[in-house]
Amino acid sequence: MKEPAGLSRDNGKRPDGVTLLPWAKGKPLAWDVTVPDTYADFHLADTATTAGAAADKVASNRVAKYRQIANSYIFVPVAIESAGTWNHQAVQELGRRMTAVTEDTREATYLFQWMSVALQRGNAVAFHCTFTTE
Repeated sequence: MKEPAGLSRDNGKRPDGVTLLPWAKGKPLAWDVTVPDTYADFHLADTATTAGAAADKVASNRVAKYRQIANSYIFVPVAIESAGTWNHQAVQELGRRMTAVTEDTREATYLFQWMSVALQRGNAVAFHCTFTTE
């Protein structure tokens, strides 16, 4: 099947990915990844007092955005702040499930390390683009 039924929302937008096999309770997992800027004016008041506040706020917005597919899919928002903090739901759901499936307690650590390196590379590119060519 080219694309699973029920995945697309009314406005045509879809999550970033979906598992082919059921994740839990007979439903596949759908996820959407976003990287909010920890130091953006919009998030700064919250992130200055609570680690991961921007990631949790953006994740909550994603859950509301993809509420329509909740009957057919288990949706997990993956929000990683530019400073490296993950939203709590992604850490718990992905880490717990990966460890349970592989029976390797280090599996979640490997995922988080891989994603952290990808984030650092993205931050390096963004930082490098701030330099002038002179």
